[in-house]
Amino acid sequence: MDIFSTVLDIVGIDAPADRIYDGRSLLPALLDGQIDSKKAIFYYRGNEMMAVRQGLYKAHYWTWTNSISEFIKGINFCRGENVTGVMTHEQTNHTAQPLLFHLGRDPGEKYPIKSTSTEYKQTIVDIISVVADHKANLKPGIPQLNVCDNAVMNWAPPGCDKINRCLKAPASNPKKCTWPH
Repeated sequence: MDIFSTVLDIVGIDAPADRIYDGRSLLPALLDGQIDSKKAIFYYRGNEMMAVRQGLYKAHYWTWTNSISEFIKGINFCRGENVTGVMTHEQTNHTAQPLLFHLGRDPGEKYPIKSTSTEYKQTIVDIISVVADHKANLKPGIPQLNVCDNAVMNWAPPGCDKINRCLKAPASNPKKCTWPH
């Protein structure tokens, strides 16, 4: 985690050498405003890389909000949003042709860049290369926070009582998460 690396940097301690750390210190950004805008950020859901951000671009390799059965019950992870092709109730694989967004022009990720455009073709080459390097050098660890419990979901968001839409939370039942892909 970047927080761990940052704290080590603040106190002047080297990270233990018995494992691999992928975090980078945020101290240069906090003290001097130095931001590494080319640093790739990978978004995972379970063991699957869902998206990657590099600079102002973000490529979605998989899209999925939540299942239609959850949605019908009132569980909506993207309340108020509906982006065709992105907000999907089925797991949709875009690895052959990732959805690409320019976050500077489209911070809400509502308008994918057309795959036939010059911008897409030039940008996606770099992103595909970054992803290939990431996957080739990735050393998976043992999940430490891989516990799921439906009781901790937000069953009663602020204001739900005013419109009589609060859901009763189920009993707590923590267990190892299972990820469908």
